[in-house]
Amino acid sequence: MGRLIDWTFLAVGLLAVPVAAQDARLEAGTRVTRLVAQPAELTFEAGTTARISIQALDAAGAPVDAELRIVGRGVSYADGTVTASEGGEGVIIASVILPAGSSAEPASLTVPVDVTWPSVTRIDVTPLDAETLYAGTSVRFGARALFGNGGEHGEAAYTWSTSDRSIATVDARGNVSAHAAGRVAVHADFDGARGSATLDVPALPVTALELRGGGDQARQGDVVAFEAVASGPGGIVRDAPIAWAVSFQPDDSIKAPGAAGIVNDGKFVGEQPGLYTVFARVGGHVAAATVDVSPRSVVREVDVQGQGSVNHVHSSDLWVFEGMDGRDYAVTGTWGGDGWAYFWDVTDPANIAKTDSIQVDARTVNDVKVSPDGRYAALSREGASNRRNGVVILDLSNPARPTIASTYDEGLTGGVHNMFATEDYLFALSGGDKYVILDVRDLANPRYVSEYNHPDSRVHDVWVHDGVAYSAEWENGVVVVDVGNGRWGGSIENPVFVTNVPYPVGATHAAYPYFQEETGRFYIFLGDEIMNRQGAAWGGAGLGRIPEQGGTPSVTRGYIHVIDFTDPEHSVDVARYEVPEFGTHNMWVADDELYVAYYEGGVRVVDVSGELMGNLATQGREIAVYKAFDPDGYTANAPMAWGPQPHKGFLFFSDFNLGIWSVRIQPPTRPIS
Repeated sequence: MGRLIDWTFLAVGLLAVPVAAQDARLEAGTRVTRLVAQPAELTFEAGTTARISIQALDAAGAPVDAELRIVGRGVSYADGTVTASEGGEGVIIASVILPAGSSAEPASLTVPVDVTWPSVTRIDVTPLDAETLYAGTSVRFGARALFGNGGEHGEAAYTWSTSDRSIATVDARGNVSAHAAGRVAVHADFDGARGSATLDVPALPVTALELRGGGDQARQGDVVAFEAVASGPGGIVRDAPIAWAVSFQPDDSIKAPGAAGIVNDGKFVGEQPGLYTVFARVGGHVAAATVDVSPRSVVREVDVQGQGSVNHVHSSDLWVFEGMDGRDYAVTGTWGGDGWAYFWDVTDPANIAKTDSIQVDARTVNDVKVSPDGRYAALSREGASNRRNGVVILDLSNPARPTIASTYDEGLTGGVHNMFATEDYLFALSGGDKYVILDVRDLANPRYVSEYNHPDSRVHDVWVHDGVAYSAEWENGVVVVDVGNGRWGGSIENPVFVTNVPYPVGATHAAYPYFQEETGRFYIFLGDEIMNRQGAAWGGAGLGRIPEQGGTPSVTRGYIHVIDFTDPEHSVDVARYEVPEFGTHNMWVADDELYVAYYEGGVRVVDVSGELMGNLATQGREIAVYKAFDPDGYTANAPMAWGPQPHKGFLFFSDFNLGIWSVRIQPPTRPIS
């Protein structure tokens, strides 16, 4: 419920005033003994807003003009306004921000929030799996509880029933089983409202069932497609609802988990080696086929090449590129590092050498990007002393010694967290609200072209592929916009909204579009970012805090979601890559391999060839994992992979605590000497 908070929340309040006044307010925070809220608790209806005022007081009860950090959990907070799209319980957490180096315990306050649901006025009941329910078959039904304003209750728990149990019954999940021909109504009740669907149940005309297609051999993770063909006296019965199931005989009964196979509408994937039997059933007719699943065997060795150590400050993102002089370079940013960015010569990945350092007016250079032709680089700015922020454009004529060509901040004063660079245009996020498109063909004079701002949404990242922009927008999932493809009438001057694929986790942090040549499918990989482990048995020692130098490592959770976007009008959530106890950050996909920075889980390489289905992490698809350790790191021996990028046969990645690293993933087999 509500919006999950990115690491940028640490800067709340600090961007609002010039440095001198800002420091004074931080110092004033040392006098604060308590915080008070008006009102002391909140109750409001989902879909509406509530106002709250939080004030800092000293020991005498006098107000103090101090910096406060105010965030919502389960609800969203911005400038005194609290919102929530769903009912439930949440909290507003406020604390005083103290000067760097202060050992005092900051005053804090927690305000409980109760978000109620509006009254349900209508319930729609519809079949989900098939339109026709024959006697002797089952069809799953779904329900939508709607409010008077058209909104939907997201947590409705329905009571299901039928009008005649001799004709059909229904279980607690809405699965309707027909026992005889006749007419019957299916009811769903919730919150005093009832929805119904009336069905005419015909006799089942099926006399035979067979499985077609598929195959008797597969590797772990391979999708095998079967077709169940039901026939009767009149020929093929195309609308017969098929029930699918799978059984498993493991190669190793000790190692294999119980649920090792998935079958969905005839598509089967085996997650563990062994013999699987796929069943299709309609009425009393059953057809079966066996599939022998062998190990995927894609694990490859990792050879460490080199490190560019950054141990005095947190590192942020990186970009690796071939310079105009033919050598290979990388640029890395810093997080909370007084606006520094570093350039590295990585031509020899085993000897990463810093070539230059550039400081801009910022607290954080969160993102760095380089154009595909290596002509320019861009540095994002957050926390500028003059509150203008914006982007800094660098001329890479000499990539080892770049020069500042220009700074652009019009419309970008709220802070630029992420960017995307093409040869002629730069997409720059503005305060997490929208992205602005700049013409950078003349590096000295960037020009505003257009922008896109999705309604009621907060954007974190954007990636452009084939003239289409895919932006990661937290609880709104991915927003797709035509910015020059033209299929939907969009252009770089006139971005046109295509579609929105919301994701219920509400933590969509990054989106990476990828066309898979082998299958012709177009996938979008979406990454969560959740900076805590609330609710987990192991919450972690860091409790989600960003560590100071030498401090306790952070903890994260979340995973990669895989969306089949081949048909943009009918996208399907098909797979995931989930590793317990770690959370994702930035990623890259190339040559059917997913490279993902999994924070304290290290940088990971995953085989994403072929059709994708189920949890890729349990299918033997992991190629390699590397966790960087450095006893001299900003946080010693604490891997925190931030961003990966493959380049010319090597994998480069930045680590939040340790700088820039290079490794080589060895080929699947090595020649015998």
